[in-house]
Amino acid sequence: MIGQELIVLIVQIIAALGVVVSVVYLGLQIKQQNIITKAQFGHSLTQRLYDRYFQTSKDPEYAQFMATDWSADLSPVDGWRVSMAILTYLVDVFDVYDKVEAGLVDKSHLDTRMRTLKFGVMQTPVAKGCWASWKHNRDQKFIDWFEQEIYGDSGFSFNEEESNLRREELNTHRD
Repeated sequence: MIGQELIVLIVQIIAALGVVVSVVYLGLQIKQQNIITKAQFGHSLTQRLYDRYFQTSKDPEYAQFMATDWSADLSPVDGWRVSMAILTYLVDVFDVYDKVEAGLVDKSHLDTRMRTLKFGVMQTPVAKGCWASWKHNRDQKFIDWFEQEIYGDSGFSFNEEESNLRREELNTHRD
């Protein structure tokens, strides 16, 4: 009888060790999957930038557009194109910021995009108008961070009257 109890005890110990080994293995698999997921997110974010850069290098019309002085008086068509480009940048920053906050990508992806916006794009009247409209889609923490990063201690200032005058030339104006 003692032999049977000893066998049962040994089987229980082996089963317990099997559970521990399985849990450790599962933990390692989850850690590996998290690394792969982060790498995939990072790659997709980098690919978006590569695509933009490549489009600029291969498309003369797009390159000409990107070289336009966005702070100058723009035609309604160019103003609209600039607005769409800036909205693309903002949505990209929103996405990357959220991924950084969730720990899914390295902050360097966000820093790269913010350095580009700090070159002056966000100081243009069109960009300020886009930001004034779109900032309400974000929480106050993001708004405070973004405005500090882009506009510094002077803060975000926007001339609503000037924007309304420009908007009257576009099909987005409604009476």
